[in-house]
Amino acid sequence: METILAVEHLRRDYGRRGSVTRAVDDVSFTVAKGEFVGVMGASGSGKSTLLNCVATIDTPTAGHIRVEGRDVTAMKARELTRFRRERLGFVFQDCNLLDTLTAFENIALALTIRKTPPGEIEGRVRETAELLGLADCLNQYPYQLSGGQRQRTAAARAIITDPALVLADEPTGALDSKSAKLLLDRFEVLNRQRAATILMVTHDAFTASYCHRILFLQDGAIFSQLERGSRSRRDFFREIIGVVTALGGDQSDVL
Repeated sequence: METILAVEHLRRDYGRRGSVTRAVDDVSFTVAKGEFVGVMGASGSGKSTLLNCVATIDTPTAGHIRVEGRDVTAMKARELTRFRRERLGFVFQDCNLLDTLTAFENIALALTIRKTPPGEIEGRVRETAELLGLADCLNQYPYQLSGGQRQRTAAARAIITDPALVLADEPTGALDSKSAKLLLDRFEVLNRQRAATILMVTHDAFTASYCHRILFLQDGAIFSQLERGSRSRRDFFREIIGVVTALGGDQSDVL
């Protein structure tokens, strides 16, 4: 199976000589096309730093990150900006929607920036919105949308350009349980119907149970990993809870 993401001996240090904090410590893993991979760990474990490095928001101290075989750690600023725009999609806890644009316009923005012919934009936006359950609210502004609708609009914007990799950082963190489940169900649809490759950071075992595989970080390094395989999401959830407990975490979420 085609490898979309390869992280090789990644390290990220902060601070100066004599007072250095190693946030990510010699992390290596791969993500295949169509995989839905979660990253979990306690606060300060390095999971968000890892995602920021993959997202090219942060610069690694050492190691390599390859997306579709291209080493993003070796790219110059202009090339990196273009690569980020064209091959990566982002869904963060803060939706970052533009308040002056409708949901339709927010989703279409990525296509407009890429100079997609106007005749193609409407069809692509409506198709993606349908997939995410947004067909009835495309003419509404962000302040008129629920938290879940805003987050699904952000997800639509992230995948509208068919990126190689979708990066999600605590996408359910600001949502109530019903909205979170709706978003995660849509992520499953994207993964299944669009073969979207997703790397998601989360602290929540319920959210993580939607993934195919979970990487657990501790002190910046990979502590262990779990694969869902043919197990039910309920059984996978219970196994995730076991690892979280071993890591010293506290999860009270239930299915």
